[in-house]
Amino acid sequence: MESLAAWQRIIYMDLCAVQLPRPIHTAADARATSWIVNSLAGFPLNPDQEDYLEALAHSLNDYDREHAESLPQASARGVLAYLVDERGITGAELSRILGGSRNLGTMILRGDRALTLPHVRRLADYFGVAPGAFID
Repeated sequence: MESLAAWQRIIYMDLCAVQLPRPIHTAADARATSWIVNSLAGFPLNPDQEDYLEALAHSLNDYDREHAESLPQASARGVLAYLVDERGITGAELSRILGGSRNLGTMILRGDRALTLPHVRRLADYFGVAPGAFID
């Protein structure tokens, strides 16, 4: 509990010492800002931390909107492979998530099998993303 109390005492100026909330101009700045936003999101924040998170998220959103056309579109299988890799999920674990045979996860990742609508729903729920991420 003490660590949460210490976290709550971090004020806006402390966060600004890590990174100033300012417009983003480079991909490297966007990656750094995204890391900070993801680190703060989902935690109970004090008003200073909420203001800081909002300012960074706004700048990141502006950058993403400006550069959306230059970003390659990921395939549904590519998104799934990325999420599986990020979480360290094996093909067998993916099969359990999908509710299929032991080899189903590996077959989908290799492109031997396609995702079905029930698979898309389960994956969206499990990873907490929009179902459209798994539809080409």
